[in-house]
Amino acid sequence: MELRVFTEPQQGATYDDLVQVAQEAERLGFGAFFRSDHYLGMGTEGLPGPSDAWVTLAGLARETSTIRLGTMMTSATFRHPGPLAISVANVDQMSGGRVELGIGAGWFEAEHTAYGIPFPSTGERFDRFEEQLAVITGLWATPAGERFTYEGEHYRLTDSPALPKPVQSAPPVLIGGLGKRRTPELAARYADEFNLPFVDEETTATQFARVREACAAQGRDPGELTWSNALVLCVGADKAEVQRRAAAIGREPDELRANGLAGTPAEVVDKIGRYAELGAQRVYLQVLDLSDLDHLRLVAAEVMPQV
Repeated sequence: MELRVFTEPQQGATYDDLVQVAQEAERLGFGAFFRSDHYLGMGTEGLPGPSDAWVTLAGLARETSTIRLGTMMTSATFRHPGPLAISVANVDQMSGGRVELGIGAGWFEAEHTAYGIPFPSTGERFDRFEEQLAVITGLWATPAGERFTYEGEHYRLTDSPALPKPVQSAPPVLIGGLGKRRTPELAARYADEFNLPFVDEETTATQFARVREACAAQGRDPGELTWSNALVLCVGADKAEVQRRAAAIGREPDELRANGLAGTPAEVVDKIGRYAELGAQRVYLQVLDLSDLDHLRLVAAEVMPQV
């Protein structure tokens, strides 16, 4: 099981905060540093204010050397697919080939209205999301010297040189969510990894099965996909430390034990094992208190070696 660090900077974080966490995660041996792509805090003012996901990942690409970097998830409503493909390829070059693109249809209406971003209906957002996947992967797959043309309902590209090229042949694409039909279909067609955010074991089993069925319907081997979960992290050496870390993020230990990865290292190792039995190969640890680097150090010392 690979453990990755996942942060939510819109809740309140500076770029320097992200650098500190990413560099410590790299030093400790975590598999990746991911960040959300949101422009508005949730239940908080999010001071000093939001940071752009791909701008900050570009900076982190130059301030780290081995850890992988990515988004969970970039909203397809935020950027046109052509410029997004360019940005991701640029950051992949800046990192030496360490970038991954988590991308979704977008869901948080308030951040769109707060910053003047159109927020169409659910159906149209998924239509745009599907076209973005076709465009982005098509641009990356176009051989150097050839041209890419795409005629969709929402996006049209004509004779694109499909440049620049990423260092990787194509940065891995992550798709996730609980949609019963279109999400599994799109994952089966385009994803390198399927992720489930903040769900229990029963839901994980059900949705993983839907994606496997979608893969079978399209003639794709589900073994080609990486399977993952994202869960909030709250680990303590003892009950008091769990309580302190839960209070720091405004949550209750019992609730976190039920809905996340919380408790002593032994409790967390056991729960990760149950997700592994369902097919999960990676867990994204949602770290909400970015000032508590001892939290990451405890996981690296007491959890990582056992999973």
